[in-house]
Amino acid sequence: MPATSALVPTAHASRYLQQLCKHWAHKLEVSFTPEHGTVKLPDGAMATMDAGPEALDVCIQASDAETLERMKDVVARHLDRFAFREAPLPFDWKDV
Repeated sequence: MPATSALVPTAHASRYLQQLCKHWAHKLEVSFTPEHGTVKLPDGAMATMDAGPEALDVCIQASDAETLERMKDVVARHLDRFAFREAPLPFDWKDV
């Protein structure tokens, strides 16, 4: 199963994690705390986020490379929307 992760520098990691999880909870299966969140994305993909004091650690797993690429874009675009004051956030994706 292909996977990727990015450590996104921001002092507002917990806020963005919670906003994104609440936003997606209306149509996706989501669980979260202020420090950790998981989202079951479409097409069997899964996003996991961990908020630290200086960064948001985002990991995505998908059933295939095409879905993984699509979900990287979806997650980054949504997080940039919530982080509009500091967007675009730097996503340096690294395959796991």
